[in-house]
Order: sequence, then structure tokens, then C-alpha cells
Amino acid sequence: MKPVAIFRHTPGEGPGYFATFLDSHSIPWRVYAIDQGESVPSDPTPFSGLCFMGGPMSVNDPLDWIADELELIRDGAARNVPLIGHCLGGQLIARALGAEVLRNPVREIGWGAVRAEGAAAEDWFGSLGAFDAFHWHGETFSIPRGATRILTNQWCENQAFALGQHLAMQCHVEMTAAMVRLWSREGAREILAHPGPSVQSPEQMRENL
Repeated sequence: MKPVAIFRHTPGEGPGYFATFLDSHSIPWRVYAIDQGESVPSDPTPFSGLCFMGGPMSVNDPLDWIADELELIRDGAARNVPLIGHCLGGQLIARALGAEVLRNPVREIGWGAVRAEGAAAEDWFGSLGAFDAFHWHGETFSIPRGATRILTNQWCENQAFALGQHLAMQCHVEMTAAMVRLWSREGAREILAHPGPSVQSPEQMRENL
């Protein structure tokens, strides 16, 4: 079977539980460490899927690798290679498919409930109407033409959309306990700079991990 290509944009935002899921289903995968200068492949066809992880940068930043990933996403979608994106990764998919990425009304950091919305959500979440997801973002995407919003919450209207076999999420479902501990430690200054009901303290994030 062809491997899933996983694009990592910063050392602390690796595949996490997504890799655990792939391993449990005997699906091979390969990480492209963009944060270490690894090049973005130009052809999506050697892969059974393309996965784009998070990162502190904006998809609107003039970075060469962002342009390369956007082109790869468009090519992958045209060739029916499944796409999945987490946070920045979801924004990359949205932008590549013609949507906008803009500032969210509030910074959203920590655990928070999201709820499934619409009939298309059942294809992805079954009867799971709502669940707690992890969040760490200040921007959000609009919904591309032809796609359907499938997750939402009070702080960010567009938490996830689906377009056929493609899934883009603003929230993080790939978190492990180790990742939560790392992010809450390294992001302490950002947390202090954005107090409010949509931002948790590091202690709240780590409770009952």
C-alpha cells in the first residue's frame, strides 16, 4: 500500500494520535519535516493520502513551502488523493480550494466542545453529536465552494468541513498527553497575553489528561 504523506511544520506538532491510528490499521506513513527544510513533493500520486499538521505560522505568510503545499493540495484534490488537515493544515486545504483564511473573533486555546452539524457529519462522526476537542488558533477558514461544514462551536463557527473524501479541521483531534503538556508549557506566554473564556490555563489543559 502507498504511504500517507504527513507534513510537519514545527517540531512540536507532529502526527500524534493520527500516526497511532494509521499504525493500528497497518497503513504506512512518512513524515515530511518542513520545519527542518525538507522539500514538499510535487506529485501526490505516490501517496494514499496527504495529511497536513498544525503550526504557528499563517497560511497568508509569504513562505515558499506554503505555496508548494497549496499547489500539492490542489493537485491531490484533482487526482482524488484523500486530504486531511489539522488546524493550520485545515486552513491550507481551505485556502487551496478557494476559501479565505482570516482572523477569528477570539483566540481559542485549550479544550472545548465542538458539535456535529448537518447530515454529512454522520459520515465522519456517526452518532457522536458533540465531543471535546483541543484548540490553539487565532485564525479560521471560510468554507470552500461545494464543501459542507460538519463541526462548529461557540467560539469558531467553522470547526471542520468535508468535501467528498477530504476533511479539514480547525480543531485538533490528534493530540496526545505529551503534546498537550508540551504546548501548554511552550505556549504559556501566549496564554497570558490572551485572557478570556475561550482560553484555558495550562493547568486546566492538563487536568485529567
